[in-house]
Amino acid sequence: MGFFACWGYAERIYGIMQRPIMVALQHNGMPEKLVYLNPTEPFNMYLKVALLAGLFLTSPFVLYQVWAFISPGLYRNEKRYVVPFMVSTVGLFCAGGYFGYKLVYPQALEFLIGYGKQFQPMITIGEYTDLFLTIIIGMGVIFEMPILVFFLSLMGIVTAGWMWRNFRYSILVIFIIAAILTPTTDILNMCIFAAPMVAMYGFSIGIAWIVHPTQRRARREKQAK
Repeated sequence: MGFFACWGYAERIYGIMQRPIMVALQHNGMPEKLVYLNPTEPFNMYLKVALLAGLFLTSPFVLYQVWAFISPGLYRNEKRYVVPFMVSTVGLFCAGGYFGYKLVYPQALEFLIGYGKQFQPMITIGEYTDLFLTIIIGMGVIFEMPILVFFLSLMGIVTAGWMWRNFRYSILVIFIIAAILTPTTDILNMCIFAAPMVAMYGFSIGIAWIVHPTQRRARREKQAK
């Protein structure tokens, strides 16, 4: 259903998606045009764009089903958090995607295109779309770290104390992940990827402290007194 709703706007959506590469090409004095090598490539690209946009459009329904699955394990007074959970999940993903679209992706394109400006680029729409989705979805998923920690803490798998004690090892893992995700090899872009991950990790420590079963039990005992 979401796919059909977004299919009519696929061309407009892609116009927004290709804006960063157009700006980067313009800044480097290059033709502002992408190419395709197969007659079916533009059609397939619009299909992919409409499908992913449709998945995002229907994400609140999917998230509600996830909440319905975990809610039986919550106390009655904690079940009212369904709306904040859904809003925060979508909001964090959008914030991560927006951060990638406005800061990370333009910086990466400027570096890559500027580094190879002595050559004539032939950037295909398929390759560009894949790179765009990797960066934007990757940043969106990174911003979902507090939600992941929420579930793990809710099930008693991780605690705030454990996360704090392993903070330095987490920083190392974060920078390794950032080095894998970033499309460039320069330190600046890797730090741009890593900075929000570190911030999300710090925020997740607070989430773990709030929702861990030990803390929930302590709050319940306090309310019973």
